[in-house]
Amino acid sequence: MRARIMRMPRNNTQIGSATTADWVLDFEPSQARVLDPLMGWTGSSDTQTQVRMTFPTREEALAYAMRHGIEAVVVPDNPRRPNIRPAGYGENFATSRREPWSH
Repeated sequence: MRARIMRMPRNNTQIGSATTADWVLDFEPSQARVLDPLMGWTGSSDTQTQVRMTFPTREEALAYAMRHGIEAVVVPDNPRRPNIRPAGYGENFATSRREPWSH
């Protein structure tokens, strides 16, 4: 059984990074997916791909994998640069703006 350990990716629909501190252990698929000829749905009898386990640290995820005999690959962390404006959100409504904010 193979798995990969990586930092939890940020949800695309959210701005914050609250859940990105967790490390995730995802299992790689052991079988190819099959296409249902009638409905066109994709399916598999491999239930391990549905399992996603979270850990507070990378070391704990690696220790779990070693204890249970799981061959794990650690995906290197790629931290995002914070996008912080100097004046912040309140700058949009400042009375000293040179041009209107909305239209």
